[in-house]
Amino acid sequence: LLGFVFQVYMACQSMLIVLIGAIPEYHIEQGDHSNYEELIKHVTFTEDVNSIVTEWFLLKQQAYKVSLAGSLFFAGVLVGNVFFGPLSDKIGRKPVFLTALFFEVVFGYATAFAPSYEVFALSRLLVGLMNGGMSLVCFVLTQEYVGKAYWAMTGTLTNMTFAVGIALFGALGYYIRPWRTLATAANSPGVLFFLLCVTLPESPRWLYSRGYTEKAEEVLQYIAVRNGNSNAAAKVKLRMCPGSVRTGNQGNNGPGFLDLFTHTVLRRRTVMLMYVWYSCSLVYYGLTMNASEDSGNRYFSVAMYGLVELPAYPLCIYFINKQWAGRRKTMASFLGLAGLSCLCTMLVPVNAGALFNATSLALLGKLLVSAAFNIVYVYTTELYPTTIRNAGLGVCSMSCRVGGILAPFVPSMRDLHTSMPFMVFCLSGISAGCLGLLLPETLNKPVTETLDELSSSAYHRIVETEVGS
Repeated sequence: LLGFVFQVYMACQSMLIVLIGAIPEYHIEQGDHSNYEELIKHVTFTEDVNSIVTEWFLLKQQAYKVSLAGSLFFAGVLVGNVFFGPLSDKIGRKPVFLTALFFEVVFGYATAFAPSYEVFALSRLLVGLMNGGMSLVCFVLTQEYVGKAYWAMTGTLTNMTFAVGIALFGALGYYIRPWRTLATAANSPGVLFFLLCVTLPESPRWLYSRGYTEKAEEVLQYIAVRNGNSNAAAKVKLRMCPGSVRTGNQGNNGPGFLDLFTHTVLRRRTVMLMYVWYSCSLVYYGLTMNASEDSGNRYFSVAMYGLVELPAYPLCIYFINKQWAGRRKTMASFLGLAGLSCLCTMLVPVNAGALFNATSLALLGKLLVSAAFNIVYVYTTELYPTTIRNAGLGVCSMSCRVGGILAPFVPSMRDLHTSMPFMVFCLSGISAGCLGLLLPETLNKPVTETLDELSSSAYHRIVETEVGS
């Protein structure tokens, strides 16, 4: 429950710049505009909006600073994905999660009370750095608290709560207009979450995979007792995990970042998953930009940005747990259909009809790629061994951010041909779907804990042969 509700806080931090960086309507009076200092003396804001734009007059040649603050946040997210993932595989999920959460709250308050734009921009970079790593660690920790049979449900609910958090942030922004107050209100729940998360135990799967069998048993016994199953708690007994390495023993800290590209099986999976994550992000943000041409109410737009994704999640839960569909086929199908929706969006006129038009097809495509995005989170978690799971997710998430960074530049390809942007999105979705079919199915298959298990011939007979089935 904490892992789910925590996503609301994560969503508020991710969407913060959308509202506190809002650019209101303004009028420039006649006068001396020879330099920027003189220009801002003649600016009159005609809309009742309090944001960093109105406080620091980020207009005209200074307008890029709003986008820069958003870019710095996502640059921090990208670095955090790569840095915190391997770190949590080395020293544990809980210490990395709590440390990142503590500093994100601190830097979040630095955002709210920043005395200048420079301090504000730096704080957004640091918040993004903590947010990027913590989001992955939190996702993995939530998954590893429960049995693999529940991973599809917990992974889907985690992503669904994030979408709800986006909608709630839109409502929060509607009632709290001053940007410093809004930033404070959005950041304050982090204090409560930190105090609650201190009581959480370490991941039993991580403890087991690192050779801390006794501590893993204690966590499982604690879970059993809290679930009211004292009899089961007394019977919990684990064997030593094959290939497990205790942190610090014999100078060996177990598998690391480089194993993702040097290990034969991991290299194949990592390269494929990186492209799938990249394509998911490229198509998702590309369709988001084209979903609606209406400016409308910015608070309603932020809320709809989250709510439009919600129908995708029940579809995910239904299909990925069916034997005839599974993770692999469902993900590939959603990606392929999202790519086809891009193709149809390119062919259908904007005003083709009340229901069947380019905008409705774009929204349908966004729903489909949202479903694929959700599945790839769950699927990637199951494809990587416990000892290197966060590092794998970090690399995949990094390629995802690259897709998000490139997406805004694709529309400029209209200069070559009007249909070129959606052709790029179409080919990206379909090619990623086809590539995803080469990955092994993980439904009802054992989760690997170490690289030795992944490399064993027994495991390959169980899992890898699923590619041909």
